[in-house]
Amino acid sequence: MPHHCYLNGVIAPVENTNIHITDLGLLRGYGLFDYFRTYNGRPFQWDWYWERFERSARLMYLPNPISKDEAYITVMDLIKKSGLEDCGIRFVLTGGYSADSMKMTHPNLLIISEDIHPVKPQEYETGIKVISHEYVRDYPEIKSTDYKHLMILQTNIKAAEASDVLFHKDGFISELSRSNVFVVKDNVIATPDTQILKGITRRYVLELAKENFKVEERSVTLQELLEADEVFTTSTTKKVLPITKIDEVTIGAGKERNVSKFLLNSMNEKLKTW
Repeated sequence: MPHHCYLNGVIAPVENTNIHITDLGLLRGYGLFDYFRTYNGRPFQWDWYWERFERSARLMYLPNPISKDEAYITVMDLIKKSGLEDCGIRFVLTGGYSADSMKMTHPNLLIISEDIHPVKPQEYETGIKVISHEYVRDYPEIKSTDYKHLMILQTNIKAAEASDVLFHKDGFISELSRSNVFVVKDNVIATPDTQILKGITRRYVLELAKENFKVEERSVTLQELLEADEVFTTSTTKKVLPITKIDEVTIGAGKERNVSKFLLNSMNEKLKTW
């Protein structure tokens, strides 16, 4: 069955949904999004995602045209129409159509069902390689549609045979392009708490980790990361994914990745009955 899209109150197949060229998301990059997935046909951490979506809209001065209850009904309808056991859901809120390419009148809201593009199973065993890059996103607490920096770096990532890029500034790490990062040293887990988008999976994994490990949310240096026993990243599609190489440095050479494996297994076990 085809995926469907809600646009300003109307649901139609995605191929029949169109946005006019005067949309401020296109003309000015003025827009935000959020993305989550289902488990067992249910939206994962719906309350948390809605809270973040509303916060991003508020920080960008974009009026949210739909209530939480209305949005949930729409999401469940899109899930049903997808015909899939599980799917992804993307919210996109833009500045809407503008006659003078600057003034906002009414925002455009799209809610779209999508296929899930999960991590390759073997990468949970081998881990992934990332490159490092000195940069901090503008307004990192907002899930903006502006990903131009990542798009520009795609050539570098591909040339390095890497999967993603790790951002750092003035000796401190922040996040990957689309996910959060954690370091493990002597069974203590640390993760940056500023200049980041606070991911929902990050929040969920922190709750799991605090039951069994000492956890620190604080500034983390790039040197700490390079000298860590383990490094892993968290996101909606990655869950808990080891990072085993940063540039040409191998992380925790010869050491077992017991913490990330434990957290991944714990998360997978809880998701069975979500």
